[in-house]
Amino acid sequence: MQKPPRKITVPAFRELAAQGQKITMLTAYDYLWAGIMDEAGIDSILVGDSLAMVVQGRATTLPVTLNEMIYHGEIVTRAVRRALVVVDLPFMSYQVSPRQAVRNAGRIIKETGADAVKLEGGMIQSDTIRAIGRAEIPVMAHVGMRPQAVRQLGGMGKVQRDEQQLLNDARAAEDAGAFAIVLELVPQDIAERITQALTIPTIGIGAGPSCDAQVLV
Repeated sequence: MQKPPRKITVPAFRELAAQGQKITMLTAYDYLWAGIMDEAGIDSILVGDSLAMVVQGRATTLPVTLNEMIYHGEIVTRAVRRALVVVDLPFMSYQVSPRQAVRNAGRIIKETGADAVKLEGGMIQSDTIRAIGRAEIPVMAHVGMRPQAVRQLGGMGKVQRDEQQLLNDARAAEDAGAFAIVLELVPQDIAERITQALTIPTIGIGAGPSCDAQVLV
């Protein structure tokens, strides 16, 4: 009888990076594709708020709701036996206050069975990351190009390129307790230096080959 695959937990995810193993991460929104990815040996599956654009045909990620994220997150988690499942906290589900963020992160974990949540921001969200962590919910942070800040940044693809600010954001997220951090559209040389400066895994989206993991959305 074939043994069930060993589940990748948050500590196991971090250990993969510590061992120098490149981590694979893909995005899924449904049972079929989540199952295929899991069977293929993908290390982590993200249920991204990008479903607003990919599934719902919207122009940005902003309209997707918490209930919609929970719906898709539960479907994906049901299909997965091995991969670490991370669900995005959607726009305005955590920005109001740390208390709001803890409540909504708790809903995601409780109602989907996912392993962790992800939110956008570094230094500005450090109190929120810390509060969610105190509730014993693992948090993945996200800096660089932040789709939820599309209005403030002036459009999709706009990114903060100041190296010191990016490094400060990444370090603030790590210090607040984030177990990993996404670097989206961060210049390759800066992403490499951030990866070297942190003790938590970095996950690149268009940020070059030096990150500990790559995610395709």
